[in-house]
This record gives sequence, C-alpha cells and structure tokens, in this order.
Amino acid sequence: MQMRAFGSSGLRVPVLGFGAMQIGDPTLDEAHAERLLHHVLDVGLTLIDTARGYGLAEERIGRALARRRDEFVLSTKVGYGIPGVPDWTYDCVIAGVDAARERLRTDVIDIVHLHSCGLQTLANGDVTRALTRCREQGKLKIAAYSGDGEALHYAVTPGERGPGEGSFQGLQASVNLCDQQSLPVIEAARARGVGTLAKRSLAGRPWQGARTGDTVHDEYRRRFETLCREWSVAASDWDAVALRFAAFAPGVDCVIVGGTDIRHVDRNVEAVACGSLDPSLLSAIAGAFARHGFRWEGLV
Repeated sequence: MQMRAFGSSGLRVPVLGFGAMQIGDPTLDEAHAERLLHHVLDVGLTLIDTARGYGLAEERIGRALARRRDEFVLSTKVGYGIPGVPDWTYDCVIAGVDAARERLRTDVIDIVHLHSCGLQTLANGDVTRALTRCREQGKLKIAAYSGDGEALHYAVTPGERGPGEGSFQGLQASVNLCDQQSLPVIEAARARGVGTLAKRSLAGRPWQGARTGDTVHDEYRRRFETLCREWSVAASDWDAVALRFAAFAPGVDCVIVGGTDIRHVDRNVEAVACGSLDPSLLSAIAGAFARHGFRWEGLV
C-alpha cells in the first residue's frame, strides 16, 4: 500500500483508509466484525476512521485491535452524544475525547475531529479550545475538523477563525465525482501542512441503486445522472473510477472507504493500486463538474 505523509504532522497514512461507520451496526455479527478489522490491517489499510455516532464501531475497534494499536493511525470524531452534557459545548468535547479513549482502549488517539459542526459553533470557539486543550494534555495528536462548505473553509483558512486560530492540523471533507467543491480548500490546506482525509469517495454509489431518501446521496444521484452523460466510462468501472479519482485528487493524503464485505475491501485495494486516472478522463470529469457549477453549502 502506498504511504503518504499526513500533512506536516509526522504521521504516515495509507492512500486508502477504512471507514468504520458500517461496522457499528449492532446487527452485524461480532465475529465477522473482528475478522474484517484484522483483514483491513493485514492488507495495508492502516488508517481507521470512526466516530462517536457510528453505533458500536469504537467499542468493536477497541476490543478487536487493542493489541495491534501500534500498527495503525486511529481517527475519530466528537462533539455530541454525552449523556447529561449539552452537545457542541466545551465540556462535551472534553468528555467525548475521554469517552472515545476508553471505548477505543487507547491512551492517545492520533486524530480527533469535530464532527461536522456548523459555522456558528466554530466561530464561538469553545469546541475548538476544548479540542486544543485535549491535545495539550496529550490525549490526542492532531486536532481536526470534519465537514464541508463554509464551515470547512472557516476551519482551515488562516486569519478567519478568531478563537482557536491555527488549532486544526487535520481536516476531513467530501471528495467524489459528484462533489468536488472542497478540493480547492483541501489543496490549499495541504500546502500549509494540514493533513487531509477524503470521505464519501463513492458518493453512495449512485450508478447502482434507486433514490434512498437520504438528502446527500439523492443529491449525488441527481448530479451523477447529469454528469455521466459527458463521461465515457463503462458502467462496471464506476467504483474503481470514483475511488481512484478521490484517492489521487490534488491535496488528498488518504481516502476513506467503509463496508462490511472483505471482498469489497480487496477490490478497493486493487483499484488504488492502479494509480491515478488517465489525464484526459480527469480533465473531462473536472470540466463537466465546473460547467454545471454544482454547489450546495448545506451539504455536511
């Protein structure tokens, strides 16, 4: 697996990481979840990204991989879900980091994100100060922000943050064929030494299913139906094309893909091993997106 520097943090991450949202499903067999997590590390996906909101994911990662903790970069997200503590407050972030450390069975978490909080919450500064405080106490290595739109720009643009300015050493944003609006922000942040993770890289696979009722994925499907008419790609190749597009987009250190099927993990590894897309296809993809001017500031 190709490895990259995670910004200027000193961490190294694989071009392909594993998103743990789906392994948090309580109906998933425990033994299968454990086998999957070990397989992920065995094939080189040595960054695992989870969150407090991902069901049982943090607990399962802690149980399965505590003895292999030194083999992978661990990323999670906080800001909500602490009983008796209001969401998106200083105290909630502090308690969330401690709860994550306990669930994940680790003293130090490599990357902790504020999980897609809005612009007003960031501008208030309390949650950023809390995350910085946890970093100063050695509970985490990298304070990061996960989100899109105006909040992402505000989080990583020097001179705009006010309270806590300069506090984020990492970011996570949506990057896929149907959602390219964060790419300029990611590239600029990476140039300043901020580590970058790309999420939603398969865009919910709009080339396969019907509309889902999920606002984000249905918007991706609408966009895909418009854009795919301008791209010459065989339908069977869309998964690999989408993954390679995100993994090798300028400024992206690591692309995150989830799932519960070991065969799909192996398929994704094979896809990124093929490297970047042909320049002519990249140009067509970027050109079509720019012509349609897709933007959705509410997409988080």
